[in-house]
Amino acid sequence: MPSPLFKAVIAAALALCTVHPVIAQPGNPAFVVPYSGTLKKINDSGVLRIGHRENSPPFAFLDSRGKPIGYALDLCDVVVEEIVAELGKDIRVNYRPVTPENRFDLLNSGAIDLECGSTTNNFERRKVAAFSPTMFVTGTKLLVRRGSAIRFFGDLQGKAVVLTRGTVQAQAIPRLAERQKLGIKFFTAADPKESFQLLASGKADAFANDDVQLYGMLAETKSGNDYRVVGDFLTYADYALMLRKDDPEFSAVVERGFARLAGSREIVAIYEKWFLKPLPSGVRLNLPMSPHLEEVFRVQGLPSD
Repeated sequence: MPSPLFKAVIAAALALCTVHPVIAQPGNPAFVVPYSGTLKKINDSGVLRIGHRENSPPFAFLDSRGKPIGYALDLCDVVVEEIVAELGKDIRVNYRPVTPENRFDLLNSGAIDLECGSTTNNFERRKVAAFSPTMFVTGTKLLVRRGSAIRFFGDLQGKAVVLTRGTVQAQAIPRLAERQKLGIKFFTAADPKESFQLLASGKADAFANDDVQLYGMLAETKSGNDYRVVGDFLTYADYALMLRKDDPEFSAVVERGFARLAGSREIVAIYEKWFLKPLPSGVRLNLPMSPHLEEVFRVQGLPSD
């Protein structure tokens, strides 16, 4: 007859044998996270494809060497860090230029996985794409030549206005002009740089775009002595990074990146870098963070001063 002590030892040994196999070991390939959507695509290929604008300062534009830089690109860098942490391995980032017209198609076709530019998050666009938390708050104003009599939207009666195709303004401003019966002649251009050139050439009397992009254009071209931003806000917009719809795993990683940015106050440093300090041109935008944007970031986790 086995002794009580012997029975106890055997029972303990059996218990250890039973429990041990279900303890996950770090790096054990048997415990692979079954990713889906964009995270699976990145995990399988080892590549994240980022779409960026080429001439939308200070959000996304090219430096003197042709490298994409800007406020949105810095925020995307933080998202990349979050993706690397989630996957537990390094990934390669491929950058691809996008335009206001083709950014949605490139995203939904899989040509890019994340768009880092100056894209407005609104109801209509949420039908075809998803968005990060808000990164900037702005609205449409008018850029005109200094010396112009145009001060407000109503002064555009019978005038010519240039709009950028694929933007919120391309739909909203003609509707507003029609309601006010202003008889405006509209031109459209492929991107903000081309729109600005139409204004500079004299073919248009005003360029309607988000005010922060107009200020960025003036700063980058050092043409603030020749043009000015005028009028009341004609539309309002919340900018965000853009990602594919119906991809909650990837969306959660992007949101974690923004929460980490806000919680550490790094978002403030990135903002000041692009909106208060000199741009590569040497010109400053001198646009302090608005109370509205401060509140947006507090909702995301920014500590109160």
